[in-house]
Amino acid sequence: MDPVKRLSESEPARKAFSLLDEFRNFALKGNVVDLAIGVIIGTAFGKIVESLVKNIIMPFISVVMPTDQSYLQWSWRIAGKDIPYGLFLGEILNFIIVAGVLFVFFVKFLGWIMETKAEEAPKLTKEQELLTEIRDLLKSRPADVPPPNPIAPVAPA
Repeated sequence: MDPVKRLSESEPARKAFSLLDEFRNFALKGNVVDLAIGVIIGTAFGKIVESLVKNIIMPFISVVMPTDQSYLQWSWRIAGKDIPYGLFLGEILNFIIVAGVLFVFFVKFLGWIMETKAEEAPKLTKEQELLTEIRDLLKSRPADVPPPNPIAPVAPA
C-alpha cells in the first residue's frame, strides 16, 4: 500500500484535515472577514490620530504654553524621579479624540441609520395582522375568565 495514502487515511490525519476544514469555514465567513477589516481600519485610524496629536496638536500647545520646552520634556521631579506628565497629557488627548470619533460614528451616525430603517418597517401581511389582533384580544381579557375550550366534551344523552 502507498505510504502517503496510508498516512492520509489514518485517524489523526483525518482529524487534522477536519480541523483544517472547520477553521477554513470559520475564517472565510463574512463576519470574521468584516471584523478583520474593521480591526485593520481601526488600527490605521488610531495611528492617524496618534500622529495628529503628537505632531500637530501637542506641539501647538507647547507653543501656546509659556515654556521653552516641548511637551515631551514636561515633567515633574519628585524625590529625584522624573514624572513625564506631558506624554501622559498627549495620550489622554489621543484617547479623547478616538473616543469622540467612535461616539459620533456609532451612537449618532449608526443610530440615525437604524432609526431610518425602523421607519421603513415592512407592512404586515394579512396573516400577521390577524395574529396580532388575536394576541391583543387575549391580552385584553380579564385574568379571572378562563380561556374557552375549543374541544368541549360532549355529555352523553
